Amino acid sequence: MTLNKFNLPDVGEGLTEAEIVSWKVKPGDTVAINDVLCEIETAKSLVELPSPFAGTVTELLVPEGVTIDVGTAIISVSDAVSGDPTPADVPAPATPVQPLYGKLPADDAGTSGSALAGGPLVGSGPKADAVKRRPRKAAPAAPVQAVEPVETRTGAPAISLPNRSLTSQARPGNPAVQPVETEAVDNRPTLGGTITGLVNRVLAKPPVRKIARDLGIDLADVVATGSRGEVTREDLVSYQAQRDAELDQAEGFWGKAGKPQDQRIERIPVKGVRKATAKAMVESAFSAPHVSIFVDVDASRTMEFVKRLKASRDFEGIRVSPLLILAKAVIWAAARNPSVNATWVDNVDGTDAAEIQVKHYMNLGIAAATPRGLMVPNIKDAQDLSLKELALALNGLATTARAGKTQPAEMQGGTLTITNIGALGIDTGTPIINPGEVAIVAFGTIKQKPWVLDGEVIPRWITTLGGSFDHRVVDGDLSARFMADVAAILEEPALLLD
Repeated sequence: MTLNKFNLPDVGEGLTEAEIVSWKVKPGDTVAINDVLCEIETAKSLVELPSPFAGTVTELLVPEGVTIDVGTAIISVSDAVSGDPTPADVPAPATPVQPLYGKLPADDAGTSGSALAGGPLVGSGPKADAVKRRPRKAAPAAPVQAVEPVETRTGAPAISLPNRSLTSQARPGNPAVQPVETEAVDNRPTLGGTITGLVNRVLAKPPVRKIARDLGIDLADVVATGSRGEVTREDLVSYQAQRDAELDQAEGFWGKAGKPQDQRIERIPVKGVRKATAKAMVESAFSAPHVSIFVDVDASRTMEFVKRLKASRDFEGIRVSPLLILAKAVIWAAARNPSVNATWVDNVDGTDAAEIQVKHYMNLGIAAATPRGLMVPNIKDAQDLSLKELALALNGLATTARAGKTQPAEMQGGTLTITNIGALGIDTGTPIINPGEVAIVAFGTIKQKPWVLDGEVIPRWITTLGGSFDHRVVDGDLSARFMADVAAILEEPALLLD
């Protein structure tokens, strides 16, 4: 019997450390090659770590919640399968299993021999759909058992929900990455009465919609885990439980006044994504001289265009929002003002020389708030995508980020970033440029305001764009022309057809 120790690999990012978030195995478990051993959190994202060995887990060498250096042994696996007399008694598989940890091919075409054809690099972690899970078995129909009514905090009437196991995580291979959605109107109560909001397109059954209305939940805020990408009752229960926990935490936030102040201070370790984000933002703010400009935009025709897209058969089942038009506008405007899609490089070839590298491709970054902090995945070669393909890419990116499944490779190589602060009801802001880029556009909320059009004051859908630029690369004139071009598309989306 041979005892193999698995050392924490560099997950292809040049990182030096990672935290063991959760173990998926325990001593005595039998594992096969590429079975998931644990989840680790790097400075970039959460990654599932597969096993390079087959055998029996003998010991977990690092507890959960501990941050360790790359190269540290984290688990030991014996090559003897638990319960078998000897490894020789185990029949060999008909098709050899290739380990996930392959060698880098000599060229893009791939090689044979030492390189595993099609295999990712050591430590890259599985793709979102690479982990094989047992298929669900359809259970026989049974009457739904009611549980005690759920007491809501929104003043809505109590309801009864089925007693089922809860989950709020998107599963690999789940069509939720590109959900098929139906139309639902958000009618949320306000102090002044009921306001009919913008149309959201989310797939859910009528009973689930009723539950959401009773609880005051916007279905667009819920991570869908249904087999067809729909929001399920379990998703609503999980979302409501999380919301209640946040309210309980808010109600009990303030410490007792009788205690000393130093005992009423919560200390949160800075690590993982938060640590990497803080370091990157400080470096960006103090290395790139920021200049910011703002422009108010009449986005009424964008709103009309989005409404027509939602009704179009070509976009049936695809979530469409004004962010799609902004993304297309940014790509269009960058082609007219190429220097905003660039990188400033110091110490070229080890000298004191600097250069500006203008990118003739667009890896469009979308800043996303996730449970683990800010992430900026990007859409590769976004300039080559049609409007429909771009909409699908945005949907997949957002769903993956909310589910915490964004991989490090998806956040590399961005060239220009959009941050949608309007989703939180904010008018505008001065965003910090994503490191390695020279421009970022903040998209404010769109709401009706009085607007002067042809000498008359009428209500129009107005938004404010805020742009930050690296003044070493982008002068005031260039930044103004770029923002004016973006605004022009939002004011008249038909320009995209030119």
